[in-house]
Amino acid sequence: MLTPIEEKPITQPPLRPHARVIRLHPQDDVVISLDQLVSGTHIASEGVTVSGLVPPGHKLATRAVETGAAVRRYGQIIGFASQPIRAGQHVHTHNLAMGDFTRDYAHAVDARPAPRAEAPATFQGIVREDGRVATRNYIGILTSVNCSATVARAIADHFRRDIHPEMLAAFPNVDGVVALTHGAGCAVDPEGEGLAILQRTLGGYACHPNFAGVLVIGLGCETNQIPKLLATQGLSDSARLRSFTIQDTGGTTRTIAHGIEQIKAMLPQANDVKRQTVPASHLVIGLQCGGSDGYSGISANPVLGAAVDLLVAHGGTAILSETPEIYGAEHLLTRRAESADIGHKLVARIRWWEAYCARNGAAMDNNPSSGNKAGGLTTVLEKSLGGIAKAGSTNLVDVYEYAQPVRAHGLVFMDTPGYDPISATGQVAGGANLICFTTGRGSAYGCAPSPSFKLATNTALWERQSDDMDLNCGEVLDGTRSIAELGERLFRMLLATASGQPSRSELHGYGQNEFVPWQISVIT
Repeated sequence: MLTPIEEKPITQPPLRPHARVIRLHPQDDVVISLDQLVSGTHIASEGVTVSGLVPPGHKLATRAVETGAAVRRYGQIIGFASQPIRAGQHVHTHNLAMGDFTRDYAHAVDARPAPRAEAPATFQGIVREDGRVATRNYIGILTSVNCSATVARAIADHFRRDIHPEMLAAFPNVDGVVALTHGAGCAVDPEGEGLAILQRTLGGYACHPNFAGVLVIGLGCETNQIPKLLATQGLSDSARLRSFTIQDTGGTTRTIAHGIEQIKAMLPQANDVKRQTVPASHLVIGLQCGGSDGYSGISANPVLGAAVDLLVAHGGTAILSETPEIYGAEHLLTRRAESADIGHKLVARIRWWEAYCARNGAAMDNNPSSGNKAGGLTTVLEKSLGGIAKAGSTNLVDVYEYAQPVRAHGLVFMDTPGYDPISATGQVAGGANLICFTTGRGSAYGCAPSPSFKLATNTALWERQSDDMDLNCGEVLDGTRSIAELGERLFRMLLATASGQPSRSELHGYGQNEFVPWQISVIT
């Protein structure tokens, strides 16, 4: 458990008699404030006096740093002083900047035998005919192109429980009918990487175990032709997977009516399921963090990492992603790679991103976002170091490209952008049947057909936005719970969510609008 340090001010009258800070590593040049620190407050444990104002979650210098010198948090470099920094000063964008430095990848040097739990944990899952296990039971409507999005939404709306509750009244085991639409599918190179990524994403959703049945609807003249989409993904029309186009069906009205009838035909079989006890090895969790703050790498991310270690010990799988948000910290993952080849695969994705940004006139250090900075994060290096805490401590067993099927068990990495909807979409396409999402600023997010479980990094957020949060990890900062205790609690809550207990985002109806495949195509 992190123990906040009680501090004594030296000013009279005392403005903050119990200012609290956290030191994360003996070599750090900064500590993290748990309260707003005001000028004159003495931090006895560090032997420094605050100069200026330091907001909660932000960094306070504990020693002088010369211009150009590295600044460390977590015992790692988070940036370089852009001007002289005195002990006691606020450290942020005004005096800390991004910079390049040599990372020692040391592939696989820290790999160790994977832990194994004595008694496997279980959850109540839905076992499909092919043996794969679902955590939810939806019927999905996918579109080959943006042109068929309106039709897809109209069909799904016909079965919405809040609008037409009678349509699914006889099918209580069906979680719902969702339309997952997007803005792509045409005016792209038919043989290019961009269309291949879209097809891979749609294919991953079309065969996702959380879908009992799927409609694929197109316009008819788009670049992303349905027959080729299905063929490239090894899929074909069946009772479970049905496809058609607006042009062939006879226009919008007839296509909507046809789609409604197709869903009605699927419902009886979709409803004919029963949850049963299955081992936790069937759980595949996508790890996400969004709206991060200075506490993310101290509370919620390490708590999620502790739960991931338990999941891996029980034979399950966790997918770490958001490549631009591990940038500068990837060397900590390559050291844990199960082999040098896996470490090299991760570095290759980093190099791809560097080239991708360069040819598009962008930079890898265009992160953190405005909200991240307001919460205390200064550089992408700092954000990355806190972000990989979600991955726990076990070996990295494989690296995947965006939306590729995840076959390995254990901790894996999937190459995705840092933007949460795009990243999680790739994870679900790869097989994630649950998403676990940490946030410090407050996120409203869902990810149909896989439930999204959200963790608050601090108690203030929990109290302000508990309507959207599933677990308060601010108890770590408050000193009332340890990371290990909350990690165990989270693991049990994730098993319950996988068993059918709805998450907050599901109760609010999130999930359809957050389907965002990664678009890297040149649009012509």
